[in-house]
Amino acid sequence: MKLKISELGKVITGNTPSKKIKEFWDKDDVGFVKPDIISDEHIVKIKSEDCNEFISNAAISKARIVPKNSIFVTCIGNIGKIGVATENLAFNQQINAIIPNENVNLDYLCYTIFANKTRLQDIANAPIVPLLNKSQFSEFELEFDMDINTQTRIVHELNTVSNIILKYKQELLLLDELVKARFVEMFGDPMINPYEWKVINISEVLRAKASNGFFSRRDDYCDDGNVEVLGVANVVNRMYSQVVDLPRTNANEKDIEKFEVKYGDMLFCRSSLVAEGIGKASIIPEGVQTNILFECHVIRLPLDLDKCVPEFLQTLSTTKFFRNQIISKSKTATMTTIGQDGILKTNIILPPLEKQKEYYNFVKQIDKSRSRIQKSLEASQELFDSLMQEYFG
Repeated sequence: MKLKISELGKVITGNTPSKKIKEFWDKDDVGFVKPDIISDEHIVKIKSEDCNEFISNAAISKARIVPKNSIFVTCIGNIGKIGVATENLAFNQQINAIIPNENVNLDYLCYTIFANKTRLQDIANAPIVPLLNKSQFSEFELEFDMDINTQTRIVHELNTVSNIILKYKQELLLLDELVKARFVEMFGDPMINPYEWKVINISEVLRAKASNGFFSRRDDYCDDGNVEVLGVANVVNRMYSQVVDLPRTNANEKDIEKFEVKYGDMLFCRSSLVAEGIGKASIIPEGVQTNILFECHVIRLPLDLDKCVPEFLQTLSTTKFFRNQIISKSKTATMTTIGQDGILKTNIILPPLEKQKEYYNFVKQIDKSRSRIQKSLEASQELFDSLMQEYFG
């Protein structure tokens, strides 16, 4: 039957206790959930230790706190990310929480909302920063099977496959940690620079000028477009840009020539709702197909491959040495942003090219393992998607 979210549980919108009152934030008594700790790819079980901010007991009366087994759904910016509280947690105003009714299977409701993520995004009413208010969220209708036995059976099947997917993702994360460990072993901590590598401005390793990307609107996306568009979500927090399943649009030859990506391009996120997202970077993998353009919320640094190996610089961009510089150069208004100048004036260490290539060869070996795991992950994800389609349409 069709039921509103408000009929399935109590809906609460989060808030942020005043940052001006220090005693609200001077102790780690209660985890404070923000959208940046909720994955866009799967439903996350959230513990207090997963949070990057906390409130003190003094702030409890000023905060919105929900009990264990409440559901978090992001409703500003990246709409529809889902987390589940495993203990009492506070949360901010970018999130709506649901305390499910007793006759509702928690996981079944999560999967139902997850299946309707695109519909939630479509009704968000702000053109620049998507926004889904509490009323819209509460009134949102879901096709919901109220038979608890059916809910339990569906959840068991989906959880089984979901856990396999999570296992493969964890293996990929471990490989990423191995790569970072090898980086430190070869080059040392850039904050200390124990090997006394040359320190230069990042602008000194470019083959051409940095540039902002192609302006495209969601309304212009179409299945038969002549180009694909690579956005912020495809860039942040990974070694290589995710260049599969991209939206398509149409572009003229001049735009294709100007914004088409290739190996040697390093792409930076230049705007985010949270400071942590600014300056996250990835590189374009070797052998990438043509007619992929990068969009306007991304800055491209075209690297000179005779001076710098992209895989080396991408790992360097994740270090505290690099991130501290990026954060200090960013500005916050409605969104946190960083301009080209801010990135171009960032310092990097520059070991000899041969040393960078040695690191690159290690990364390529890890990539072979990553590729095998990725194929298994994709097969499991395909099975999960087919089950979601079968049960939720």
